[in-house]
Amino acid sequence: MGLSGSGYSMDDLRLIGRYLIAAGVLLSIMGGLFLLGEKISWLGHLPGDIQIERKNFRFHFPLGTCIVLSMVFSILLWLIRRR
Repeated sequence: MGLSGSGYSMDDLRLIGRYLIAAGVLLSIMGGLFLLGEKISWLGHLPGDIQIERKNFRFHFPLGTCIVLSMVFSILLWLIRRR
């Protein structure tokens, strides 16, 4: 059937390709962060992170870390979309 019969234009396919490349780069960065997780000891232990430890109970919610990562990703996406 070919490209002309599929209902997708070349611009649509280029856009899909760009999204797939961006997703691959993001997954690679996240994988690198997982590998370097032990070396980034401050991640998850910032002020604002909630940690409750009891006798038979442990709760950890990295609220401060989530806020910092959200700000970093928001700035990165803003810079990428600004172009």
